[in-house]
Amino acid sequence: MTHGVDDPNGAGGPRPSAHRPRPRPHTPVPPPGWRAPFPTPPVPPPPPPAVPVPVTPGEPRGILWAFVPFLTFGLGTPFSFLYAAVRRRSWNMGAASVGYGAATAGVLTLMQLGDPFLGFIAGTMMLMLWIAGTVHAFAVRPSLFPRTGPRSQANQHALRVAQYRRELREEARALAAEDPALAHELRIGRPDLPRTYDDGGLVDVNHASPQALATLPGMTPELVDKIVRRREEQGGFISAEEMSVDVDLPPGLLPQLAEYAIFLP
Repeated sequence: MTHGVDDPNGAGGPRPSAHRPRPRPHTPVPPPGWRAPFPTPPVPPPPPPAVPVPVTPGEPRGILWAFVPFLTFGLGTPFSFLYAAVRRRSWNMGAASVGYGAATAGVLTLMQLGDPFLGFIAGTMMLMLWIAGTVHAFAVRPSLFPRTGPRSQANQHALRVAQYRRELREEARALAAEDPALAHELRIGRPDLPRTYDDGGLVDVNHASPQALATLPGMTPELVDKIVRRREEQGGFISAEEMSVDVDLPPGLLPQLAEYAIFLP
């Protein structure tokens, strides 16, 4: 039996061609309307904690500065207040330094005249400057050398966190105004839904749940019910001013709501 030329192995069939295309792996086709999820931007890092200042509890800061007028019998008062003016960049302290300096120069001039009466007046004035300078220095010392302790550090950190949250709200508002669809995808103003974008505490009045609306400043159950009924019957709001008129908000509540409320279409 004669084998075919194309069948060197005697299998009786044609030899596979070396140029025949290989089958490609099956690639799934996405359904109509499907799109890849938008990558969520990274969450901004929290503000750094306040740097603690090493201060011993109960340390009388600036006590030596306040004692300068007393220890120098008033002669050092102009210089101590000049230091305070430079430290605090205060025109009032600078004016006090000039006033004490002029009074001290006048007293020293009267003492050099040799007149007993003028000398008595100069001594009285020096005594008054001595007492006044010492009392004045101790009175302004707390403002020049504020005490920095754990409570002060906590307050400063709380202030920085509040400012940081306000910046987040401003960034989220700007993003929502530029791209509302992206704002919906990032769930801005939706604390009732799981999300990773931090909007600083905004609440979308047009879409948030009643529980989320109740977290807005000054919200009561009655106001929440009015907002929900209004947006179900007539649609969402476009601004805090419109909501204030349509829902009849109490006076003075609008500025607080405008800080945290957002109105996405």
